Amino acid sequence: MEQNVSLNKEYPMTQEGFEKLEKDLEHLKTVKRPEVVEKIKVARSFGDLSENSEYDAAKDEQGFVEQEISKIEEMIRFAKIIEDSKDNTTVQIGKTVTFVELPKGDEEVYKIVGSAEADPFEGKISNESPIAQALIGAKINDEVKVPLPNGNEMKVKITKID
Repeated sequence: MEQNVSLNKEYPMTQEGFEKLEKDLEHLKTVKRPEVVEKIKVARSFGDLSENSEYDAAKDEQGFVEQEISKIEEMIRFAKIIEDSKDNTTVQIGKTVTFVELPKGDEEVYKIVGSAEADPFEGKISNESPIAQALIGAKINDEVKVPLPNGNEMKVKITKID
């Protein structure tokens, strides 16, 4: 019997991230799933399924949608909502951190979130990322060494925590 490796894994996330997951799940179930079912129905009407690329593509899309639904349902089921502590002196999940790279002084701003809601293009980094792990627990004016993918380190100074 195959076991689900992620069974009982907690997914830390903000309330905002939790609500986004619920909205995404609703969209998948009420919009995407019926769209794919309709595509399959149309593709079936083309006849011979053995050489029907539309049917194959629709079935593949159906598999992807169902897999995504399962993944999001698990994240919601095992979500651990991170309450906003009023402590803006220590870097933690749910906080937005501003730091400057030393010695150049390039300023960067990231919100540390759970992996389920990470989106680097929106400035949201996973608490499991090397940069977040280096920053978590640090305080304003702390200088922190952040490991880089090439094996080097970047030194940063924390200037603000919201």
